[in-house]
Amino acid sequence: MNSQINSYKKHIVYTLLLLISTLNVLFAQTPNKIDWKKDLEIYKASLEEKHINLYHSVTKEEFLKEWNSIYNNLNSLSDAEIVLKLMRLTRRVQDGHTSVSLRNMPTHRYPFEVEYIGNKWHVVKISNEHKSVLNSSLIAIDDVPIKEVSTKVSEVAQFVENKYSQVVRTGSYMNISEVLYALNITNKKQEATFTFIDANNQKIKITLNALEADTSNFVHQTIGVPEITKPNNPKFPYLWFTPIKNTQAIYINFESYPPFTAMQNFGETVVKYISQHQIKNVIIDMRNNGGGDLYVGIVLAYALNLADSVDWENGVFVLTSNKTFSAGTSNAALFQQLLNAKVVGQPTGSNPTGYQDMDEFTLPNSKLVITYSKRKFNLSNTITQGIQPDVQLNYNWNDYLEGKDNILQWIIKQLK
Repeated sequence: MNSQINSYKKHIVYTLLLLISTLNVLFAQTPNKIDWKKDLEIYKASLEEKHINLYHSVTKEEFLKEWNSIYNNLNSLSDAEIVLKLMRLTRRVQDGHTSVSLRNMPTHRYPFEVEYIGNKWHVVKISNEHKSVLNSSLIAIDDVPIKEVSTKVSEVAQFVENKYSQVVRTGSYMNISEVLYALNITNKKQEATFTFIDANNQKIKITLNALEADTSNFVHQTIGVPEITKPNNPKFPYLWFTPIKNTQAIYINFESYPPFTAMQNFGETVVKYISQHQIKNVIIDMRNNGGGDLYVGIVLAYALNLADSVDWENGVFVLTSNKTFSAGTSNAALFQQLLNAKVVGQPTGSNPTGYQDMDEFTLPNSKLVITYSKRKFNLSNTITQGIQPDVQLNYNWNDYLEGKDNILQWIIKQLK
C-alpha cells in the first residue's frame, strides 16, 4: 500500500517532467557513439521483466519483429532515427504509462501552445510579442500542411492511451523543435515559419525561434463563468473550492494532488462548509487533472460522503476532458461509483480499466528513460476508450473566444 501511494505521488511530477523535458539533444547525432545494441537489449529485457503484461495489446511476435528490425539495422540509422523508431515501437504497447522519454537536456519549444477545438488547431497561448496571433488556427509549419504535421507527430507522441489522449499529446509535442526537425517537418533545428489563419480568414506567417525555457512573456486565452470566482491565495493553486453564486452548490477545482494529510484537511474544510451552508450540489472539475495519487483522491470521496445535506441522488457532477488522465481518470470513475456522480464533458484521455502505476528505468548509454506500468486497474465493467460521459459536451469555439466556459454554463443551468 505504501509503495503504491509513494508511486502515485511521484507520478504527476514524473509525467509533467517527461512532457516538458522531452526530446532533447539526442536528436542531433552525438559526438560519442552510443552503444545502442546494449541499450536495445536492456530495453527489451527490462520491459519484459518489469511490465505487468507487456504483450496485452501487441503480440510478442509483432513486437520482436519490429525490435529486431531496429536492432539489425543500427549501423545504418542515426541516433534520431533510432529514437523515433523506439518511440513508435513503445507506442505499440498501447498503454499511456509505457513510454520513451528523453530528459537529459532541456528541450526547445516554439513559444506558443495549441489545442484542438472544433476540428482546428487553435493557438491558446503565445509569446506577448506575437499576441495578435492568439486564437488564430495553425494551418502549416514550414509550408507542411497541419494535417500532415499532426499525423507525423501523433505517431511518436508518448503517454498516449486512447484516441483522446493522442490528440492532446500531439498538441503538446507539436511545438517541440527537436520533434519537428527529426520528423523532417522543419528545415532548421530551432527555427521555423508558422502559418496561421485569423478570425477574418487572413493568413499570417511568422518565423519563430525555439526556446530552451519559457523565457518569454505569454498571453493566453482563459474561460470561465461569472458565478464562479477563484478564492484569493488558495493553499494549493490546483485544488480549491468556492460557492457557486445564486445556487446551493459548491465548485471544487481538482487539477492535481496534495500530500495525503493535506487532502484530509481539505476534505474536512469542504464538508464543514457544506454542512454550515446546507449545500445540495457539488461540482468536481477534473478536466485538467493529469494524474497523481489515486488514493489521495479517494480521501476526498470519503470526506464528501459525510455531507448529509448533499442531494446524493442527482446533485453531484464530475467534469472530465480529454486531458483527464491516469489517477484523474481512476478517481473520476470512482466518484461515479462512490458519490453517484454524473460525468459531464469529454471522454477521458486514459481508460478506467487498464494498465497504470508508472515506474521507470534508464538505458545506460543513451540515457533514455523508459516508463512502464506495474499494475492493472479494473474500474469499469466494460472496456471503453476513456470514461464515456453521461452527458457529453465539447468546448464551443465561439464561446471560448468570448472567454465563456460552455460546459460549466450547462451545469449551472441545471442547478437553477
